Amino acid sequence: MAEIGFYHLTRTPLEQALPRLLGRVLEGGGRAVVRCAGPERLAALDASLWLSQDPDWLPHGTPATGQAERQPIWLTTEDEAPNGAKFLFLVDGATSDRLASFDRVLDLFDGNDAAATAGARDRWRQAKAAGHTLTYWRQGARGWEKGP
Repeated sequence: MAEIGFYHLTRTPLEQALPRLLGRVLEGGGRAVVRCAGPERLAALDASLWLSQDPDWLPHGTPATGQAERQPIWLTTEDEAPNGAKFLFLVDGATSDRLASFDRVLDLFDGNDAAATAGARDRWRQAKAAGHTLTYWRQGARGWEKGP
């Protein structure tokens, strides 16, 4: 079973929160897959990761750029990990049938969007029923705070 963290975005948009979390994965020598719900979000995140200033270097690729096996971060709309990632980031309600193949899954959702929050609650219930280990994180004044 996977360890799944639900990350409740309330203070910064995904484009600001995601680079810092991906930076932590890279600092630890890990590889990540970011599964987007659609091609528009994939393109927007691709651009924002290249422009990120914190951290200032997030090497990554997409199906459009290819060479997945060489990319420490892979952005995709598919349920795949062609770069051998052990960290899965799910954004905009994206899901995966392969949760157990990752060491850690991070489900990031916009807490200012009622539909996104309701969707995260549904995914939480489904993951709990499937026996995954769950944690809840919310953005606080000093960064991420683990919730009850």
